[in-house]
Amino acid sequence: MGRAFEYRKASKLKRWGAMSKLFPKLGKVITMAAKEGSSDPDMNSKLRTAILNAKAENMPKDNIEAAIKRASSKDIASMLEVNFEGKAPHGVLLFIECATDNNTRTVANVKNILTKNGGEMLTNGSLEFMFSRKALIEFALKDDMDLEELELELIDAGLEEIEAEDGVVLVTADYTSFGKLNEALEKMGIEITKANLERMANTPITISDEQQEEIDKIIDRLEDDEDVQKVFTNLA
Repeated sequence: MGRAFEYRKASKLKRWGAMSKLFPKLGKVITMAAKEGSSDPDMNSKLRTAILNAKAENMPKDNIEAAIKRASSKDIASMLEVNFEGKAPHGVLLFIECATDNNTRTVANVKNILTKNGGEMLTNGSLEFMFSRKALIEFALKDDMDLEELELELIDAGLEEIEAEDGVVLVTADYTSFGKLNEALEKMGIEITKANLERMANTPITISDEQQEEIDKIIDRLEDDEDVQKVFTNLA
């Protein structure tokens, strides 16, 4: 199958860790989306997507509703989405997405994890041309679906690639087409099960199993931080 499918399979669930870490991170995404726009999912596509992804990970309804309500809290006023770029051993590049109410704390934590594990922080913008930002949307493959016909209908919405495997359809597009693609699928009556913006390496590298274990430990430590949402690498 295509690169996007392999990327999705390799990163699924492992990226988020155990449920004790998963739900707070998903809750932050929901809160940030509600803060930026309406608290009504029907009027806020970003919030709608955040809720969709939370439900896909079996996040309880009460947790979702609580996350939406937190958007109006004074404590959330200073919440920011920030990104950091870094380099780990063996030529591995890291793009780290965070949501924080204390940027100084987050910078210090991320820098500390990298430097203690043989890595370093890079100046933001250093990896701009090393990753492509893609929209990945999943939905169930139905018996009456004609993928060729569906592909033609979605091209105007920005579709770049469509693939099916194990009863799941994955469509890929540039991140700028995320909203248009969501709307197009909704108009077709297709129920989206998961939708994400991912950063995919333009020139993936391969490392040994032993080196991979070393990198996995660094990624795990980064993802253990409460402010870190996602970590992307240039690994194949």
